[in-house]
This record gives sequence, C-alpha cells and structure tokens, in this order.
Amino acid sequence: MTLAGAAGALPWAAAAWLLLCGVWGVATSKNLVHLVVCLSVVQSSTYLVLLGVGWRRGGAAPLTLPSDGYPPPGAPLVDPIVQALMLTDVVVGATVTALLLALVVKAHAAAHSLHPDRLTRLRG
Repeated sequence: MTLAGAAGALPWAAAAWLLLCGVWGVATSKNLVHLVVCLSVVQSSTYLVLLGVGWRRGGAAPLTLPSDGYPPPGAPLVDPIVQALMLTDVVVGATVTALLLALVVKAHAAAHSLHPDRLTRLRG
C-alpha cells in the first residue's frame, strides 16, 4: 500500500475504531452519563466517514469568482454537499446529546441514581 493509499484509508480506519470504542462503551456502561458520552463517540465516527467521502486530493473549495481565476480551469473541486452534511451532523449530534443529558437529569431526579439497573421506577 502506498502512502497516498494509506492516507486515503486513514479516515475509514479511524471511523471504524471510534465506532468500536463507542459501541464497547455503550455495551459496558454502568452510568447514564457515560452512556451518553459513548453514544456521542459513536456519532463522532460519522464525521470521519464524511471526511473520507468528501476528501479529494488536490481538491479546491467550490468557490468561484469570475475575476480572480480561482480555481484554475480543470482543477478538481470538493463536493460541497458533504460539507453541508457534516455541519448538519454536528448540529444533530449536539442536539441529541443535549436531549439525552436532559433525560439523564430527569432520571436522576426520579430515581436518585445514574446506574441503569437501579432505575426501577422507570421500568415498564
């Protein structure tokens, strides 16, 4: 594998590693706050997936002004849709984390514990 090939595979490998670490944390979590943080780690792996999708060697930002000649004709451009997806991913991730932490606060107020097995009042 060449250095360029390894650099192209690095975001995918890092995303898989983050995903596995987050899933392991979710599976072994004994604290609701830890569980929410591990879910955020799992969600963060999607940033790296989007980075791997959107990365283009030598790609220029898709900003064109007719007067400045940037980017030069024929130059590869980066897909702006992936950038928009990443920003959406960040906003959705922050919102979901905030919502889950609010639920953790409510669960702690109701059960006086953050251990998932001790939330007896919340069982159905």
